[in-house]
Amino acid sequence: MRILVVEDEARLRELIGRTLEADGYEVVLEGDGARGLTHAEAGGFDVIVLDLMLPTMSGLEISMRLRRRGVRSPILMLTARDTVDDRVAGLDAGADDYLVKPFAFAELTARIRALLRRNADPGGRELRVEDLVLDRARREAVRGGRRTELTAREFSLLEYLMRNAGRVLTRDQIIQAVWPREFDGGANVVDTYVHYLREKIDASPNRALIKTVRGVGYKLGS
Repeated sequence: MRILVVEDEARLRELIGRTLEADGYEVVLEGDGARGLTHAEAGGFDVIVLDLMLPTMSGLEISMRLRRRGVRSPILMLTARDTVDDRVAGLDAGADDYLVKPFAFAELTARIRALLRRNADPGGRELRVEDLVLDRARREAVRGGRRTELTAREFSLLEYLMRNAGRVLTRDQIIQAVWPREFDGGANVVDTYVHYLREKIDASPNRALIKTVRGVGYKLGS
């Protein structure tokens, strides 16, 4: 499960990130509103934890833009404002739940689990793009009737590509979405893992699904 946390208070952001990672989630952290919107629009997040007051763009504006653009990831809004009008504004902007600061981290994680249960899709264990199926429960790729086991990083990369099928993704976007936030390696690591995936899912006689966009990055599908 992947969670995006957009919170401008650095200490709180890091504490939330460590708490969620300790619970087994993959976490992307961001402190700026506009950059948070860019991450969220890229898709692939099971929950978005969104502060109300952010630099460059408010949580309300981010939430409204995401809903207008069809991003359906559940949103948990964080705020120090606890009036009824504030809560109504957040929910009307597209948030699914509202948590007032200061909060206990046990309540934060409980609310995230509730959002995941509430938004669970019985068919959500699989992603499909053309004749490629990603089995999220078994963490396998299936193509041409052949099941292929994936490493954890290969799985995360393929899931990200499939959730953004048809969209050109830069190497930097892929690194931000798939690799840990402390990763300081070069962009060549993306090329290496794309090569691994191609050997597993694009091998002959299958038609290649992962395409190189020269000078930019990669996209999956037509």
